[in-house]
Amino acid sequence: MEEKFLELKSRLKEIADLNKAAGLLGWDQRVMMPPAGAAVRAEVLATLGKIAHEKFTSDEMGILLEVLRSYEESLPYESDEASLIRVARRDYEKSVRVPASLRAEMSRASSQAQQVWVEARQKADFNHFLPMLERQIELRHRYIECFPPAEDPYDVLLDDYERDMRSTEVQGTFEQLKQGLVPLIQSIQENADRVSDAPLHGYFPVEQQKAFCLEVVKHFGFDPNSWRLDSTVHPFASSIATQDIRITTRYFEDFISPALFGSMHECGHGLYENGVSPSLERTLLARGASLGLHESQSRMWENLVGRSLPFWRYFYPKLQQAFPQQFEGVRLEDFYRAINKVQPSFIRVEADEATYNLHIILRFEIERQMIRGEIALKHLPEVWNSRFQEYLGLDIPNDRLGVLQDIHWSMGLIGYFPTYSLGNIVSCQIWEKVLEAIPDLYEQFERGQFLPLREWLRENLHRYGRKFTPKETLQKVTGKAEIDVEPYLRYLKTKFSEIYGLN
Repeated sequence: MEEKFLELKSRLKEIADLNKAAGLLGWDQRVMMPPAGAAVRAEVLATLGKIAHEKFTSDEMGILLEVLRSYEESLPYESDEASLIRVARRDYEKSVRVPASLRAEMSRASSQAQQVWVEARQKADFNHFLPMLERQIELRHRYIECFPPAEDPYDVLLDDYERDMRSTEVQGTFEQLKQGLVPLIQSIQENADRVSDAPLHGYFPVEQQKAFCLEVVKHFGFDPNSWRLDSTVHPFASSIATQDIRITTRYFEDFISPALFGSMHECGHGLYENGVSPSLERTLLARGASLGLHESQSRMWENLVGRSLPFWRYFYPKLQQAFPQQFEGVRLEDFYRAINKVQPSFIRVEADEATYNLHIILRFEIERQMIRGEIALKHLPEVWNSRFQEYLGLDIPNDRLGVLQDIHWSMGLIGYFPTYSLGNIVSCQIWEKVLEAIPDLYEQFERGQFLPLREWLRENLHRYGRKFTPKETLQKVTGKAEIDVEPYLRYLKTKFSEIYGLN
């Protein structure tokens, strides 16, 4: 039976290699590829996706997984071997429902649409992107039809990113979020004049931003021997291997926050993939348990670490050295308030901690309606703009700052957005456990020591990769399998009550 397991592992490694090759080409497409290469790149990615899918859904793979069922049951549940068989079978049972031709079409459409999205975004012209979006929705409907009818068709897509999660659960969680966030944001707005973000705006040469961002992520665990930091239109992280981590950010000469916090955010994603046990390399277990847990790591390093006062007690003098004219006379306390200013804004990835979730709730609701056919796609900008005014009180001036700001729909990543807010919530559940385990954590930050946090996360979360379900993984880290909104709301209320002088 061990021989059969080695055969399975060998087959899965080949498939992992194909997927990682596609991942590398995808990274290149968004970072380095000349725009004219988009058409051929789409065909290459479609071919790789089709071959990987055919290999994974072959009759031989199905037989092998069934033969190994008794072997799996004879092993400890937590073993790498049992986990690999168990997760591979679950993935196989989903993947075998989807024709290879559809997988290829989805991959091709994603690659083609990304370039059109870039052009549409530059022109602030939704109609330029509309045919591509219509194609993506059509493909998602065909994908959903491959599965048994769900309570909500959106559940089929959501399950690809957050296993076993249902849209009704997300809706209930988001209702709890809104109940806590809306009055908090209203109270903050009544005291808005207490905080100014003027120090973050000015002239910040890009090369100096790059050098400072690199120094920050090196403190987190970025290693030039196995990591890259590049710039792109829409920041993302990608792992070609546990020792080949690609993160990106974007730079604006007149605003320093996007590069700073974008770098920290994507580094958090990279640390998760980098921390997966080497024994899981080149298997389908060598990545995060879910996108919600993945996002908990990026938001943790961006916000709970990067927007904390202890962090800046160490790094602010270094920032002043890097930009002496820009921060001359700006006190640490004023800078700390500036980076935590709560103010409704157009761009999700640059939103403050309090209003960020309203951006996600808006997208979740619109996505769900798109899949249900309750929104005519040609009217999407009007729907977006109306709901944005309702939730954030802002009038969208153009499509670039509105419906075209995110890359996700061009890539066909529908069902992805809810995981951002789920990650925010989970980050605080985990953070409370971190503080119990490392009581002097903030004192360590003030000394520039961040590796003890990374090592705790690696030992208690990262090393497991995808061996367990999201709920099982959360149970291991926090002692509780269910997502709990309260730690997150406690964190926000405590932090912003101090900053804004709330009762």
